[in-house]
Amino acid sequence: MNHNTEDTETLLRGVLDGWKAAVDKHQPDQVAAHFTHDAIFQGLHPYSVGRPGIAAYYDSQPPGLSADYRVLATRRLSDDLILGYLNVDFSFTDRPTVNVYLSILLKRAGTGWAIAFYQVSKLDQDTTGEDPAGP
Repeated sequence: MNHNTEDTETLLRGVLDGWKAAVDKHQPDQVAAHFTHDAIFQGLHPYSVGRPGIAAYYDSQPPGLSADYRVLATRRLSDDLILGYLNVDFSFTDRPTVNVYLSILLKRAGTGWAIAFYQVSKLDQDTTGEDPAGP
């Protein structure tokens, strides 16, 4: 295995740009198409496994939802697996933006890549690791 960070991030962004476009257009089935058939998915609601649950989750989101992501870290775990850690702003037309952290695992699927694991974390504290309340 000989992959540099740029190659890994480029592959990650290739999948995420398609995911983002489908989220922004409110196309739940297209969002789900960026995941493996047996993907484990954890948004801010109960988890699901597989594309039908992912499509249902995004279908339940209000029209006008949009996602803007920033890649914070990537790791090439093997030739067929990429780990990504992101910061994502989900914006709405009628309520405040929700800022989350997203861990994803991409898996090579045939000639392309798909999301096999997706977990959102909403941190209501300082992300430096220090307790804002003090010791």
